Amino acid sequence: MITTYILYVCLGAVAGVLAGLLGIGGGLVIVPMLNFAFEWQHFPMEHIQHIALGTSMATIIFTSISSMRAHHKRGAINYTAFWRLAPGIIIGTYLGSWIASLLSTTFLKIFFGLFLYYVATQMLLNIKPKAAHELPGKAGTFAAGSGIGVFSALVGIGGGTLTVPFLSWCNLTMHAAIATAAAVGLPIALAGTTGYIVNGWSVQGIPGPHIGYVYIPALLGIIVTSTLTAPFGAKLAHSLPVTKLKKIFAILLFLVGTRMLYKAFM
Repeated sequence: MITTYILYVCLGAVAGVLAGLLGIGGGLVIVPMLNFAFEWQHFPMEHIQHIALGTSMATIIFTSISSMRAHHKRGAINYTAFWRLAPGIIIGTYLGSWIASLLSTTFLKIFFGLFLYYVATQMLLNIKPKAAHELPGKAGTFAAGSGIGVFSALVGIGGGTLTVPFLSWCNLTMHAAIATAAAVGLPIALAGTTGYIVNGWSVQGIPGPHIGYVYIPALLGIIVTSTLTAPFGAKLAHSLPVTKLKKIFAILLFLVGTRMLYKAFM
């Protein structure tokens, strides 16, 4: 058990540095790391991706609270957009976790691998949406929030990869879009964690200690160190060539995505 906690403390440290350095969501790093760790621990293959997604969602609760508070102090969060998105986000994320519980680990690995390809392509080509519209009404933001929530639950992320482009497209400044997306990460994490706990509650064969699809040793190890090392990563961002590092990381994402696809089809 001590070795297990050490493993996840180290994973949390790496995830925190990368998140702070490159400005990426923790789930994008944590899910594949957990996937590899669970394979190394010989977890049942049919549960690996579900546990990785559920545990990733639970870690995001803690990181999103910290991030949201920091952006709130700076007055950068657009609360009109936040409250319009929140209902759809909550329903969509919970629905997404339920959908994920019905899908196989193989399908979820393929889905996540393709998602990594999408993110890596955006990072390599520096693709950014053009501001073309105003924030839609309640129905439009509910639909957008639901879509972001479902997708976030299926890949175990806080939604920033999807929310920032949407809000930028809706004419929010990049600073406001990032801050609001950080705030939106909290309802995504809460609804997603709840969904993965409820839908994994009666599933047999999940290694313990766990609550539903949330694996406790990984949760504790990651939140302890990722919250400590993220500020260090942010500090490094001011002294390192982040643009070049993002391209290197994008290539790494392609490799990780390829490995997940390869393992899914084996």
